[in-house]
This record gives sequence, structure tokens and C-alpha cells, in this order.
Amino acid sequence: MTFKAPPLIALALAASLGPVQAFAQTATQDTPQTPAQTGDRNTPDPADWPAVLAEAEGETVYWNAWGGSDSVNAFIDWIGDKAAEQGVTLEHVKLSDTAEAVSRVLAEKTAGRDSGGGIDLVWINGENFAAMKDEGLLFGPWAEELPNRALTNPSNAALTADFTVPTEGYESPWGMAQLVFFHDSARLAEPPRSMATLLAWAQANPGRFTYPQPPDFIGSTFLKQALIEFSPDMIALESPVDAADYEATTAPLWAFLDELTPQLWREGRAYPQSSARLIQLMADNEIDIGMEFNPNAASNAIANGQLPDSVRSYIHDGGTIGNASFVAIPFNANAKAGAMVVADILLSPEAQARMADPAVWGLGTVLDLEALSPEQKAPFDEIAFGPATLEPSEMGTPLPEPHPSWMVRLEEDWTSRYGVAE
Repeated sequence: MTFKAPPLIALALAASLGPVQAFAQTATQDTPQTPAQTGDRNTPDPADWPAVLAEAEGETVYWNAWGGSDSVNAFIDWIGDKAAEQGVTLEHVKLSDTAEAVSRVLAEKTAGRDSGGGIDLVWINGENFAAMKDEGLLFGPWAEELPNRALTNPSNAALTADFTVPTEGYESPWGMAQLVFFHDSARLAEPPRSMATLLAWAQANPGRFTYPQPPDFIGSTFLKQALIEFSPDMIALESPVDAADYEATTAPLWAFLDELTPQLWREGRAYPQSSARLIQLMADNEIDIGMEFNPNAASNAIANGQLPDSVRSYIHDGGTIGNASFVAIPFNANAKAGAMVVADILLSPEAQARMADPAVWGLGTVLDLEALSPEQKAPFDEIAFGPATLEPSEMGTPLPEPHPSWMVRLEEDWTSRYGVAE
């Protein structure tokens, strides 16, 4: 089953944060955190891994994670089998919205439930992480002491900052995703590889390009990609939008979109509502370029008979936006040691290679493949990538996401300027 990027990225899942919305939008990068102190048994030290393993044995870990994909659910079931080998029972609590878990932890804290919480591990990133970190809802730091964390690249900024918010050991990475574009090489031999050349190409080929309507996750990511490519001040994007010179920073983006919009499919008077619709428009020969936050999307569409085998993926010459998915432990989790064991299993070469296999899921690895031993790397070398899937070495270094608050403001302003419905 094709993995859908919006559930992967918690910003898309957090479109309605309920009671945490207010503090989610005001989260800062340098909010101090204090590790939860809830008794010796409930504060395992990952630096003493044998003690963590001993404490974890017999624990049941309730992992709150998106449950909308059969392939993702099957992978989590497999992780559960691996956890069972270490005496840990893993229960997948399937969510449709990560904000459900955030709201529950917040409610437990408000009620004074400082131990024995109902959530032990949560799949999270972006705005939800910023919200939980800001409100002191996370246990830690712990993530950087996991044994398998040593297999990642410490200089990989996507693993140490989550949408510019420093992780500081309060969440552990386990999957990477990145924006990719794809084209039918039989119709478009050489696609535009920057926003500037995309504009020139669209002007020469009116009606042959479009993007999903924000706040669709892919549509919003397209806006952020353009913002980054045209931004005169990249540092401003690392800060909350209220603290930045918004007008000056976004002026080149709106100038670009003002020129691009009349050249779009249906002259910009209608937009597709999802990236899946982009694939259909390509299949119907209405547009020439698609995009997704899953490097395997085009290959999956070929395998499903949706697109011809002449379709190929590419990224922009300056790189494309990417980010990691993480797992975090709530401050009052009942099975912190078991949660750490699960997080470490997720970082194992065996699990990462299985996850990266398009036949299983196709999510990108967070490991540094160059740092692996030949034995550890062997499963990755055996992965059969699809005809339109870029190899990890072709993906380059992903561009960092702007601070979460930028997306909210961009979506609002895009809607006021160009917003329509198909």
C-alpha cells in the first residue's frame, strides 16, 4: 500500500489540535525541560542499558501511532514481535490524529496524573512535538543515549532539530521522508530543477503544472519549498513567524506565485485536493509534473498501473524539504524502559532496512549507511527499489523545515490570495 505522507508528518495530523492549539503555535526553540521524577523504577537511565533491559522485561508498551495504513500497521506488528523477544509487549493504539495523544497527555497532567499514564510512546514530530515540549509533557532526555543511536550521523540536522525545534534527547528518530517531484520522461525529457526554472517552464507550457490546494500537506510543502528557494533570509525561517520580518521574507514567494498562478492547470482557478489527484491528472495527460513526500510514490503508481513505466523521480538541484519522524515518551508514561527498548529496536539496522524496503513500507532510513559494518549494511544493499525511486545517495541532504508557525501563516495568506476549491 502506498504510504501517505500527511499521516507521517504530524503537522498535517495536527490541523485541529483542540486544547493544545494555543500553546502549539507559541512553542519556542529553547524551552527548558526537566526530566520527570516519578520514582526510581519509573526513571530508567538509558546510559545503563542492561538495567533498562532488565526493567523493561514484562512491561507492556502502549504506542500511540497513526493507524491508517495496512503496510505501516504490519510493520509496527513486526516491531512488536521483535520487542517480544526482549520480554516487552507492544500494543499499537491506532490514531487518526496525533493530536488525540497530545490532548490525552495534557489532560492527564492537568488532572495531576504524574505517573501511570495511559500512553508510553507516541509517534510524533513538528508542531505536536513543539507543543508537548513547551508544556513539559515529555520525559527525558533519553534518546541520544540509546545504543543504536550511534549508528546515525550526529551532524544530520534533521535528527537533532524537529522543524527547527531542538530535540535535545526528548524524542528518538526512526524514519525520514523528503519531497520528490516526478515526470513522464516520454513527454518531458528534462524537468525543471528549481522553482525559478519551473516558472519559466510553466510560462512556456501553460496549464501543464499544478499543486495540491493548501492546507493539503503536499500543497503546503510546495509553498515552503518555494519560500526556502526564494527567501532572502534563511535564518528568519528558523524562528517563530511572529518574531521574523514576515513581509520581507515572503515577498519573493508571493511574487513567484503571482506569476505562476495564471500558468497553472485550469489557470489557477481550481486546484487538486491531494497528491493522489496529481497522479490521476498525470495519468490523464493533463499535467506533466507530480510531487509527493514519499520517494517511492511514483514507483508505487507504476506498479499499480496508474502511471507508465517511463515516469521518473527527481529533486531540485538545491535540495528539497525533508524531515524525520520521531517517537517520544510522555512525562508520566508507565513503561518508560519498555518504550526505550522499542525506540532502540526501531533504530536497529534490521528494522531500518525492513522499513526502507518498498515491498514493506518504503520509508527512508535515519541511519548513516556509511557508518555501518558490511554485515549491518547488507540488508540495505538487497533492497529492490522501483524504477522511479531515487536511491538514498541520490536524495542528497534534505533541506530543513521552517519553524512550525510559518506553515500556519503561509496557509492563511495563500488562502486569502489564491484560495479556491475544485
